[in-house]
Order: sequence, then structure tokens, then C-alpha cells
Amino acid sequence: MLQTGDWTFVLNNLDYLLSGTAITVGLTIASLLLGLLVGFPAGAIEVYGDGIGKRLVSLAGVVLRGTPIVVIMLVLFFVVSISKSAFVTAAVGLGLRSAAYQSQIFRGALQSVDDGQMEAARAIGMGRLGGIRHVVVPQALRRSMPGFQNEFTIVLKDTSIAFAIGLAELLTRGYDLFTQSGRSTAVLEVFVVISAIYFVLTFTTNRGLDWLSEYYAIPSGENT
Repeated sequence: MLQTGDWTFVLNNLDYLLSGTAITVGLTIASLLLGLLVGFPAGAIEVYGDGIGKRLVSLAGVVLRGTPIVVIMLVLFFVVSISKSAFVTAAVGLGLRSAAYQSQIFRGALQSVDDGQMEAARAIGMGRLGGIRHVVVPQALRRSMPGFQNEFTIVLKDTSIAFAIGLAELLTRGYDLFTQSGRSTAVLEVFVVISAIYFVLTFTTNRGLDWLSEYYAIPSGENT
């Protein structure tokens, strides 16, 4: 049952939850950017590359996608020790795992562009790299937006796994709020507020990405 006193307790500690929200948002942005910087080239290599480079990229993707994110974080923090900062380690772990999925999003988007687009680029004097850069990639980026929206939601939720290496993001702070304060009766109220925060973050970002997707949508007939 929801109690007035528990709601008051949650509201009085809302700043504590919001500081955790800031960490969650920062971690999500950092992870997605790293995933984009690594994932797009990886997707391009899988489409246009060959030889050992393509095989290594493909293998790395399979390993990262098949390994639980909590295992990746624990290995990076306690075994490899890439940084003493839990935030940096979590961002790298989430970023690399996101890169493995984003590479497949971009790979599919690149392959969805009709071969005639590249042929047309070559016909007007563009080289292979020029055709990929100026003709194929712009269309592929537009087509990858729906997949990127889904990846954003996944990464946002997966930031909660960072508790395993001691990072006090939103969900961890919510847990600490009712366990360390002795207010076990406020469990439901705390998680209602946390769920509302996650919903607002997901909803507003997805609506923004929807707007970008429509704004940069390929005009009718452009790819025919």
C-alpha cells in the first residue's frame, strides 16, 4: 500500500535519485557514442572488407554479443583493470557491447542500399570509397535510425548493471535509499519514481529520434 509518509520520504530524497539519474544519462551517452565510433566502422568492414580483418571484426562481434554485459564489466574492472574509475570501465564495457550490436544495425542498413546507387556514383566518376562515403553512407545512416532507437533503450536499461563494479547510478541509488535508511516500507514508492524517470528518459529521447528520422527521411523516389 502506498503511504503518504513514504512519498514524503522519497520526495525529500529526490535530489539523491536525480544525481543518480545524471550518472545514468552520462553513462548512456558515453556508451552510445563509443558504440557508434566503433560500431559503424565495424559494420562497414563486415560489408566491404575482406580477409583476416573482416573475420576478426566478425569474431569480436560474436564474442561481445554472446557475453553477458555483467561479465564484460567485471573482466574489464577486476581482470584487465582498464581504469580505476567505475564510470569509465562501465562506459567502455557498455560501449563495446553496444558497438557489437550497432555494427549489425549499420551492416544491415548498408546492405539495404540498392547496388544501383553505387553504380550511379561510379558512373559519374566517383571512386569506390567516394561512392560509399557520399552516396551509400548517408542513406544507410538514415535507415539505421529505428535500430539505433532500440539500441538506445537497451543501453539505458543496461546501465543498471554497473552496480556490479560499484557505480551508484539511478537504480543502485534507489536500492540504497530504502535499504540503508531503514525505510523498507518505501520500496514501492521508490521504484515507482525510478520507473517514471526511466520512462521520461526513454520517451523523450525516442520522440526526439523519431523527429530526426522524419526530418532526415529519404524523400520518396530517391532510392528507386
